[in-house]
Amino acid sequence: MAGSGRRPEHRGPPELFYDEAEARKYTQNSRVVEIQSQMSERAVELLGLPEDRPCLLLDVGCGSGLSGDYISDEGHYWIGMDISPAMLDVAVEREVEGDLLLADVGHGIPFRPGMFDGCISISAVQWLCNADKKSHSPPKRLYRFFSTLYTALARGSRAVLQLYPENSEQLELITAQAMRAGFTGGMVVDYPNSAKAKKFFLCLFVGASGTLPKGLGTECADGEEIHQAKFTNERTRFRNTKGKSVKKSRDWILEKKERRRRQGKEVRADTKYTGRKRRPRF
Repeated sequence: MAGSGRRPEHRGPPELFYDEAEARKYTQNSRVVEIQSQMSERAVELLGLPEDRPCLLLDVGCGSGLSGDYISDEGHYWIGMDISPAMLDVAVEREVEGDLLLADVGHGIPFRPGMFDGCISISAVQWLCNADKKSHSPPKRLYRFFSTLYTALARGSRAVLQLYPENSEQLELITAQAMRAGFTGGMVVDYPNSAKAKKFFLCLFVGASGTLPKGLGTECADGEEIHQAKFTNERTRFRNTKGKSVKKSRDWILEKKERRRRQGKEVRADTKYTGRKRRPRF
């Protein structure tokens, strides 16, 4: 599957497009690495994992292990599946901490029932909508993927799949097959009014239906003007830094506080002093 940190510009199947040269070029692209890390962070956040223990996650379309790096940094374990041998070869050379499996997820998820505490996928699921071979039926391949994924996930867990749908019909096809397989949930859209920052996350629940998280950039604070100002600030940050905010900076602190608020934790109110460096005392 070879998930990418950008909208795919090619039409061929990923196992053919990502040859050895492309796999290395992709993994060494600093912009791609930053975007992949951002989307992985958001996907893991949407999983709502318990904070008191490490979890075992499935990474669908793991590619060269960029999203797995973030999972490892968070203290969790992971198994990655990908259809591209070249991508997995790069992952092995990078000595990623997760286990790797060469497989076409359109054939199903070959793990025992209830094995995983959650699943993420970055920019990969839309590949299942392509009929790259005469024998390929996108609805059947999607259903096979979702039905076996449902079985492999523990009850009460989630799957968060970031994807780039080509159109509304493709989005409906993917969602319909997920619901047919037994999942509940829906689509979380971050920054829906931005052409560049807009991201789709299919957030799926196993078993009891949970509350669908809200997308970023969709809430008003005290009014429309504040909302627009905040949204404009987000767009500027993404465009100028080309990645995450500098650690310990004001933007970094505000983002961390916002994530904690979404998790229902008590956080001090933002003030003009938030993130301001203190003068040294003598």
